Amino acid sequence: MSKIKTIAFAVCAALGAGSAYAEEFLVGVQIPLTGPLARVGMGTQEGIRVAAEVFNKTNGKHTIKLVTVDDESAPAKAVAAVEKLASQGVVAVTGGYGSNNISPASDAANKLGLAYITSGGVDDGLVKAGRKNFFRINNTEGYQKALVGLIGDLGVKSVSIIYSTKDATHGLAADVQKTLGAKGIKVAMHAFDPAITDFKPILNKVKLRDRSEFIAMVGYENEYVGILRAARVLKPTTVKAIAGVWSLATPKMAADFPDLMPNVYGTAVLPFPVNFTTADGKAFGEAYTRLHKKEPDYLGQFGYVQSMLLFEAIARAADAGTIKKGGVIEEMRKTDRQTLIGRVQFDANGDNKNFTQRMGQHQGKKVELVWPKEAATAKPVFPGVPW
Repeated sequence: MSKIKTIAFAVCAALGAGSAYAEEFLVGVQIPLTGPLARVGMGTQEGIRVAAEVFNKTNGKHTIKLVTVDDESAPAKAVAAVEKLASQGVVAVTGGYGSNNISPASDAANKLGLAYITSGGVDDGLVKAGRKNFFRINNTEGYQKALVGLIGDLGVKSVSIIYSTKDATHGLAADVQKTLGAKGIKVAMHAFDPAITDFKPILNKVKLRDRSEFIAMVGYENEYVGILRAARVLKPTTVKAIAGVWSLATPKMAADFPDLMPNVYGTAVLPFPVNFTTADGKAFGEAYTRLHKKEPDYLGQFGYVQSMLLFEAIARAADAGTIKKGGVIEEMRKTDRQTLIGRVQFDANGDNKNFTQRMGQHQGKKVELVWPKEAATAKPVFPGVPW
């Protein structure tokens, strides 16, 4: 080979290496930014943005560019969002909130051959549908264990469960009822249609008929607010504590509804404010505070974890040359990593069976972890209600 050809070959090789080094992948974010799920959608999106920021600074070889479409908290719009993202060339999708939105959206992604990961859908039907592309980092069982564990540790003997008739919330409420009943705890069930806004009739039943010690709310943010407002008006005298599941024990809820949150319990991965001790946690906390000018909460943590796992799988598939051959989905199945929410592994259905939630409580201007005892940052204030 002549000297000129050798130099030309070396230059081409260098350019090729540079191209691989700077390889950028589009990742779709299908998320509710308007509609009734907007608050939780925006919280999750904040974590997704942080994941892209941290990944792009630390991977050293590949970069991620996010393409976001608002699904408007509606199933049909969620499908349209995924299809639009696919048309723009994304290699995978992260996001989603609400099992009734995630189910059709992940179906659409499956037909398009795109990996789909979420932390916003806990209906068990999502992992029983046989989708090869679906992954979630949390599930009903993890929330049920936390809520039942708290109730057991508090020594509560009677519970009123107020729950939405949506699939995920109905399923979780039924699981909690069954588990509490097996422990000899008296349970009264109160279903409500997601369209209602006046919860006083239900709270009247809790006050006059149930006379329960504990109210468990299984719904979403706007519904929690309605239930708590009704409870503050009616003040059921036998109630000693009120708890909800996702999206309740957050600094955002405390800031927006300071009169409703005192002493209320909700699931929480970490306390607020939080002191991260791991390298991953410190990277997340620093980037989150810098990007969003506030302390992180658990919605951001979930969005970060799900997306970072996806980005890492994309990088592995890129290195293996399998991006266009279903490699992202295959690499997701190999995931086994310690994260901000604990160890994450996916079973054959895409479920993370390691997931267990914790319970937090609004105490003053903080969210303290109160269950399980080994993770607690404070003792529960009990009895304690927001009136």
